[in-house]
Amino acid sequence: MTAKPTNRTGTPQPTIPCAPLKAATAPAADDAAPDRTFVMRFTSTPRGARLARRLAAVRLDAWGIPYGTDPHDAIVLIVAELTANAVQHGHVAGRDFRLRLHAAPERRTVRVEVTDTRAERHPRRPHGPHDPAVDPFGAAGEEETGRGLVLVSHLATRWDWHPRPDGPGKTVWAEYTTP
Repeated sequence: MTAKPTNRTGTPQPTIPCAPLKAATAPAADDAAPDRTFVMRFTSTPRGARLARRLAAVRLDAWGIPYGTDPHDAIVLIVAELTANAVQHGHVAGRDFRLRLHAAPERRTVRVEVTDTRAERHPRRPHGPHDPAVDPFGAAGEEETGRGLVLVSHLATRWDWHPRPDGPGKTVWAEYTTP
């Protein structure tokens, strides 16, 4: 670490060399596929959910699922909905949520996992009197909230939740298979 004394305030500022973001692929054996996994904890706030969505978008692009494609947009929307739910329904004061994104190259499946620390509130499967084939977003589309898991169930190949194995809470996951 070096100091740069020439700034506007005249105080030295630490400089930390930073390499550009590269694809997170671990060095693998010649016959093995690279590991494409992204795991990070975020503050359980709307800002944390927004950052998780943006970093997931960057990571997907680095893994070869480019911006502007249907798979990229669908996976980012799944991440956005699951992280927003973790903030809104899984928030415990002083606790973070964790995002795990894993792309399996051989099956072309991307798995999104969001873990929070609230154990007593579990996601419910979307159901209701409306016909999803006619209106997938609600009976009349008048509600402003409550459509997140409906979107996830329509975009994801499959989704579910399970209790968090290493403490209180739960993990909600969704898988998207690219065409």
